[in-house]
This record gives sequence, structure tokens and C-alpha cells, in this order.
Amino acid sequence: MEKRVAQQPRPWLLPALLLGAVVGSALQLQQPALWRAGTYGGVLVAAIAMALGALTATRMRARANAWMSFAPLAIAFAAGGLALFALGGLRSADYLGDALAPQLEGRDIRVTGMVAAMPQSNEAGTRLRLDVESALLQGAPVQLPPRIEVAWYGGAFRDAAGVADLQRPPPALRAGERWDLTVRLKAPHGLRNPHGFDYELWMWEQGVQATGYVRAGPKDEAPVLLGSTWQHPVERARQAVRDAIIERLVRDVQGDDPTRARIAGVVAALVTGDQRAIDRADWDVFRATGVAHLMSISGLHITLFAWLAALAVRALWRRSTRLCLRAPAQSVALAAGMLLAAAYALFSGWGVPAQRTVIMLAAIALLQLSGRRWPWPQVWLLACAAVVVADPWALAQAGFWLSFVAVGVLFATNSIAGGAGGSSGGGHFRSLLREQWVVTLALTPLGVLLFGQVSVVGFAANLVAIPWVTLVVTPLALGGVLWAPLWSLAALSLQPLAALLQWLAHWPWAVVFLPVAPLWAGVAAVAGGALLATRLPWRLRLLALPLLWPLLAWQPARPAAGQFELLAADIGQGNAVLVRTATHTLLYDAGPRFSRESDAGHRVLVPLLRALGERVDVLILSHRDIDHTGGAPAVLAQQPQAELTGSIEADNALQALRPVKPCLQGQQWTWDGVAFEVLHPLAGDAAQARRPNALSCVLRITAAGDSAPVALLVGDIEAPQEQALLARGAPLRADVLLVPHHGSKTSSTAAFLEAVQPRTALVQAGYRNRFGHPAPDVFDRYRERGIQVVESARCGAATWSSAQPGDVGCERDGARHYWQHNIAPRPD
Repeated sequence: MEKRVAQQPRPWLLPALLLGAVVGSALQLQQPALWRAGTYGGVLVAAIAMALGALTATRMRARANAWMSFAPLAIAFAAGGLALFALGGLRSADYLGDALAPQLEGRDIRVTGMVAAMPQSNEAGTRLRLDVESALLQGAPVQLPPRIEVAWYGGAFRDAAGVADLQRPPPALRAGERWDLTVRLKAPHGLRNPHGFDYELWMWEQGVQATGYVRAGPKDEAPVLLGSTWQHPVERARQAVRDAIIERLVRDVQGDDPTRARIAGVVAALVTGDQRAIDRADWDVFRATGVAHLMSISGLHITLFAWLAALAVRALWRRSTRLCLRAPAQSVALAAGMLLAAAYALFSGWGVPAQRTVIMLAAIALLQLSGRRWPWPQVWLLACAAVVVADPWALAQAGFWLSFVAVGVLFATNSIAGGAGGSSGGGHFRSLLREQWVVTLALTPLGVLLFGQVSVVGFAANLVAIPWVTLVVTPLALGGVLWAPLWSLAALSLQPLAALLQWLAHWPWAVVFLPVAPLWAGVAAVAGGALLATRLPWRLRLLALPLLWPLLAWQPARPAAGQFELLAADIGQGNAVLVRTATHTLLYDAGPRFSRESDAGHRVLVPLLRALGERVDVLILSHRDIDHTGGAPAVLAQQPQAELTGSIEADNALQALRPVKPCLQGQQWTWDGVAFEVLHPLAGDAAQARRPNALSCVLRITAAGDSAPVALLVGDIEAPQEQALLARGAPLRADVLLVPHHGSKTSSTAAFLEAVQPRTALVQAGYRNRFGHPAPDVFDRYRERGIQVVESARCGAATWSSAQPGDVGCERDGARHYWQHNIAPRPD
């Protein structure tokens, strides 16, 4: 009896170890900088010793000693945490050792490499990932990262000196091909904005340590195809299937039904996991209706595939008496379904939802095959820890938390239990209804925390989309791999669903956007959502409402009356400055357009405005250049009440979106005690201007009170416009200056800087941009006058407040992590 009691708590050691592993990995991701490898090795040794100590303590504890009962669990938790902390650090340190050397950035390097993933093509060219085999710089071998990603552009392309070369167009590239190419590389460098996408972490997780482009101009050594190999067979197969789907479905609708060309991308994503095949507008609809999780390889799809595979194997196995005598059909079907599901997940790109599902199915299958039954928290923790061991950086992905929170809540509320609604059709429908309701209650607060939005129509949309996509569309799409006409049926079956989702997405208040709240409010709200989803009495579930309120009612702080704030967004090569007063918001310029499918408005400004809960009153477009107006359509679509003003010609396409009020010298207004004044251009300048830059709107913003701080936003004015402002005696003195023309050598004259005398100068320019902004002599001109120069490439989004005019906050410095790109400091 004593021996049985002594062994009773030992089963809790594994959950404690698994929970510690997840927590330890999460803590390692918070490190601003990596330690030495030897330090992590010492931590790992300590973790192993602690794990052995936990087993020893379990054997030695006494029943009457409460501390001795708790100690093994605490030690196991600490051992798991330290082990994953150390392993994550060791992996990161080893990975960082292969980073691109700074002296190789921007150099012409001849690379021999293998296309390691199916290439992605758009109107500009083709992006491809290469496994590097060798590299030469001016004939001498150099060390490059093992994997790089480059773009092969076609047509005219301007290099770093601004010289346009006619590039050789890329051929039809395929995974597994070996190429000899000349490339120019740089370290992965993403845009850093509040609540924005962490591109550098994503590239780190993908194993890509350098990006760049192929040099294929007439003066460059031509790219050479060295041969096609059988390496990367999974990627070759994925590309073949994707291309076959697109070719068949687009060919079937030539000049007949162009909407099915976009549906072809959805079918390709369901089969191969290529989410880039889906059109951006379709992703907007899927997110607005809350069904985005279904339009790629999800846990539901893999579970369905495993179930169908198991049914097929069991039916075939039972046809042979000899095989049934060797092994039970049920066990063989379970193992085969698991292996085939893993193969499908691998074929689909092995994303986090796929990993989570395969590991969860594997855990359940192994338990059933061994005759054991674990409690659901232990199975859930095992799946979490296994995913984290394979990919620690998955903890930083929204998909990880959405997946595991949903499954955990379904387990905890007994919604996955068999017989929840009976075996009849009505019972299955009630079970589906309850599961969807539980997931909606649990994930809505998490969606607000992660994305700042709630899909009001999401419950109804998922109620239709989940069974239709899971039981009809996906089987047809997968069956098309064996018989291609099924792809056409899959596309036809998607059309009514697409029409329904479009209709729901256009409902008023179909999706509600809320400001992103602090983490504590989000965690409390997720707990509240889980409490609402339980089967407890309603008088207890209503206690969740106070937990939900901080998240739903959160409003970011605004400047005091008479003060204003600037947020110079990190949008690459372009301008976009958000100006906030106590009750009003102005956006000065809207950043660049990157491609037909991507611009700063959609990628940066719209998410930023939503996360901050901003309602833009005025959008000023300083002039017509695409690096200042590229994001305007997306911003205007999201901000229908915004007034549009700027130096935009009458026949510009933006005039069709909203009438543009001219930006002219002498215009003035006041918001909350803050004065706004336009200093340039004059009414007659448009007739004489040779370049759009000459018409840039110059906006002066002045806080209330004596000796009030001033901001000066000047667009792309150049030396002649600077001289004209000086000649007119314009009030140019300012505390913060948006550097003219991104720091071009045609601007920032000495006389202009003497007149402005700023404390701080903000440069919005892309990292290693092809124009060389800011020019070295211009940068020196600012530094010689003791002016603090803040570059968006080094700072990320920069925040300045008239209440503290001497301080500038940098997004890159606010929450630094070890995977972030650190630019080498400028020489003194």
C-alpha cells in the first residue's frame, strides 16, 4: 500500500516537464541578445541534473511531507524549462554563425545553388529560394549562408546607382534545378511598426539568412542552368500539382468566367498549401468572415485526410484473411492513416497547424496502439511541447495560439467527446453547432488581441464553410491529384461559397476593428471567453464579463490638448507620417507601392491605424510620386470619412477615388489648440513646375503656448524650393524636421538647415535603397550642426511628442530580440 501511494504522483512529472519546456522556450524567445554557446551548454547540463533529481526526489518523498510531494513537480518544471531554454539558445547561436557577412552586402557574387522550394511568380518577376553550394566574389571563394532568397526581375530595373538596366526575363524555374547566377545580397531586413508583422523572425524561422536579386542585365554574366536534379522531390511534386491546377482551371475559363481564375488559387492552396496563390482581395474576404483558417491546409483538412485514409486501408486490409491474422485491421488502419496524414502535411509545406495536427494524431494513435488512455491535458501538452521542440519560434506565430487554444477549449468543454449530440443527423448538427459556438467564444478575444478585429458574421460563415470546405471542396481538390477533372468540380463547388462569403463580408458591421489592448487585458479576455464556453451554470459564466471588458473597451492614450505627436511609420523608401492631437488625426503621405499586390497602405498603414484605433480626418499627399501615394487607395478604402488634399493633378487616378483639395500656401486650421499651416506651394507653381517634387506640400505644425515645439514636414522639396521658402521669409524654425527628399543630395542645403535649426531630423528611406538615401554628404551636413538624425531603417517606426521634444522613441529599441537585424553603425 505504501509503495502504491509513493508512486501515485509520478504521472504528474511528465506534464510538469512538458509545461516547463513550453515556458522555457517562450522565455528564450524574449532574449534581446544571445549568450555564448558555452553558457547554454552549462544550462543544459543543469537541466539534465535537475530532471534526474526530480526522479530521485519522487522515490524519496514521504506521504506526510507536503513539500516533498510538491518538490519533484517543481524540479521537473524547472528542468523542462531550462532544457528548452538552452536548446533554443544553442540552435540560435549555431544558426547565427551562418549569417551573411556585412562586407558582402551589395556586392556582385557568383553563386552556384539548388532551387530548394517551388518558385513564386508575379508581374514583376520570380522569387526563388536557393541552397548555396558555392560562391565567388571576383573569382575568390566566399562564405554565404546555406539558404538565400532572391528575386529575378524581368524588364527595366534600376540598380543602387539609379541606372536602369534591361534585365533578362526569368525562364520557367523549377524546384531541384541547379543554377549559376550573379546575385546582390543583403541581410533580411523588415519593416518594424507597432503591432506589425515581424518579417525578420519569419525569415529566421524559414532558415533564410540573406535576400537580394539576380543580376541579369546585358553587362552581367548570364545566368546558366547547370541541370535538373531529383533533389527536393516534395517541392517538385508540389510545384507540378500547383501548376497543373492553375493551368487546368484558368484554361477552362478563358474569356468565360474570370472569377474562377482566382478560385484556382484557392484550390491550389487547399491541395499544396501555397497560400500565395490566393488573391489578396480574397484573403480580405476570408478574414472578414472568419474563414481564413479553412482556405489553406488546416487541422480539419489533415484530420479528414487521416480518417479517409484509415477507412480505405481498413477496408482493403479486411479483404485478406492472411493479413488480418498477422495484424488487426483497426491497428493497421490507424497507423496507415497517421503516416499518410503526415505525408500530406509534409506535402502541404509543414505549417504550424499541420504540425500540431500530426503530432496530436500521432499521440492519440500511439496511446491507442499501446492500450493506454492519457487525460486530455497531458495529450494537449505533449502536442504543444513537441511542436515547440521542432520549431521554438512557432510560439511567436498567431496560428500556434489559435490552434492550441481552440483544441484545448474543445477538450476542456467536452465538445470533442463522443456522443455529444447523438448519432442522428440532428444530433451531429447540434454537435457541430455547439463546437462552433465554443470555438467562437474562446477565440474571439484571442483574435482581438492578435489581430484587433472581430468577425461578427464569422459564426454563421463558419457554420456553412466548415462542413462544405471540409467534406466537399477539400476531398474533390485532393481527388484531382488522381483524376484532374475533379479540380473543376472543386472550383465549381467553391463558387457558391465564395458568393456567400462576399455577400456576408459586405454587410454593415460584418467585421469590427478594435484597438490592440495590452497583453494582460488579452489574457484576461481569453480566460473570460473560455469561461463563457464551459458548461457551468450561466450565473457563474456571467463572471466572465468583467474579464472581457478591458479588452473590448480599451482606448490608447492620446496627446493632451494643445500637444501633438508624430509617428513616422517604417514603410521603406517613401513617406508616411501620422500626426495625432487630442481628438484629431492627420496622415501626411501614404508610402510606396511595392507591387501590384502589395503597398504600404495595405501592408503597414491600414493595420497600424486599426491597431491604434485611429480615425483619419485628413490625408495629405505631398505630391504624386508613387512612393508617397502608393498606399493611398487602401487607406482611403479603410477611412471613408477622410478628407483628401495634396498636390495631385486633375487627371490622376486618385481623383476618381475621392476629390482632391489642392494644397496651397496660406491654408491654416487649428485642432485642439494645435496650429497647422501650409507653407508651399504657391497657387501658380503648378504651371511652372518641371518635376512633381517641386509641388510638395510643406506643412508646419505648432503646439499651443509660448516657445511651443514645432514640426516641419516637407515632402520631396529640393534646393530651389528651399531657396524659395527662404526668400519668402517663411517661418521655418522647427524642433523636428522630416528630411527633404529622404536625404537626397539635391536637398537639405546649408542655408535651409540654418533656417530650420532642428533638434531632430527624421529620414524615411529603405534599407540599402537603390538611391543611396540618405546621401553621405547630406548626413554629414546634419551631423556637423549637432542635429540628431533618426533613420527609419535603423529605428523602425519613430515616435516624437511635442510634450517631450528632445526624445525620439524607436520601435526597434522598444522590444529588441536576438533575431533582429542590427545595422552596423555609421563611421564617425
